[in-house]
Amino acid sequence: MSFQETLSDYQGFDFERFFAGVSDADVTRSLAKPSFGAMDFLTLLSPCAGDHLEAIAQRAQQLTVQHFGRTIQMFIPLYLSNHCKNRCAYCGFNVSNEIPRLVLSLAEIEREAEAIARTGMQHVLILTGEDRRTTPPEYLCDAVAVLKKYFASVSIEIYPLHTEEYAQLKAAGVDGMTVFQETYDPVVYKAVHLGGKKRDFAWRLDAPARAAEAGLRTVNIGPLLGLAEPRREMFFTGLHARYLETSYLQTEVAVSLPRINEAEGGFSATQNVGDRLFVQLMTALRVFLPRAGITLSTRERAAFRDRLLTLGATRFSAGSSTGVGGYAIPIKQQTDSALQFEITDARSVDEVAAAIVARRYQPVFKDWEAAL
Repeated sequence: MSFQETLSDYQGFDFERFFAGVSDADVTRSLAKPSFGAMDFLTLLSPCAGDHLEAIAQRAQQLTVQHFGRTIQMFIPLYLSNHCKNRCAYCGFNVSNEIPRLVLSLAEIEREAEAIARTGMQHVLILTGEDRRTTPPEYLCDAVAVLKKYFASVSIEIYPLHTEEYAQLKAAGVDGMTVFQETYDPVVYKAVHLGGKKRDFAWRLDAPARAAEAGLRTVNIGPLLGLAEPRREMFFTGLHARYLETSYLQTEVAVSLPRINEAEGGFSATQNVGDRLFVQLMTALRVFLPRAGITLSTRERAAFRDRLLTLGATRFSAGSSTGVGGYAIPIKQQTDSALQFEITDARSVDEVAAAIVARRYQPVFKDWEAAL
């Protein structure tokens, strides 16, 4: 069974009618349950539930502390290449954008690793544009071999792979993967993915399951909020995460909640996701998925991220660069690079860690070590 079958079950579902029928009593009833079904989750995502945000947030905080303690796992992204074959309307790496294209050599990767390691980070997420010819699995395995000398955990955010290729990277030392579906609305998906392999909705949708089948320890999914109607997007994201949790019991599932930020090409969000709605989406997700990690990136404002870390977030990136490299040579000093998207929270690793401590939470730099 694939998650595509679950999506098909909701084809033609009248979300507007459901939301219009939600009452205050329905929200209170759903929130009081010890566990939550799909319709309870959708109830907490409704406009009516927005009037109960304090109660949802309190439940989300309680569940997060219960399952994760007062901790925030820290990680840092490292872009190895910005070569891409896709034409994604919202992305700075769009193949149509006239930007210098770079790919790091193994020596350059080692210099970046040395610079990142000096910050204390032990979890690194490596990213590439989606161009198999420039960054094939063999190149990625070689890059991981370099990075494993410096970091306890190496995860990937790259083009979707076959199951055996995820297994190949696992053998090289990769323990986690991130892949964003971007939007679960097939019509919107087609409209914003104008060319390249990424136009294949189903191939991307099943990538997290293939990674789990290959034995990767963590799988991280998410929408790009602002592309399609946000309440529906969060509903399908939550169902996708629950499908992965119940289908692959050995896999830790996490969800990222990026909102559209500035990128090359001037793309603007077609759906408004304000701060209050964002908090509702995140806290409802936490109540529905009490054991899932929730990742907040540097797309969000520093003060906003700091407030959210007590309401359900469990993973923060920090000191991030969204251009190729950017640590051994700060990105602003590079004359031959371009960013995938603009960062909003530009604080250093130490500054983010201090802000976490100020909220009486513990920044965790290392919570994983592969068995010898």
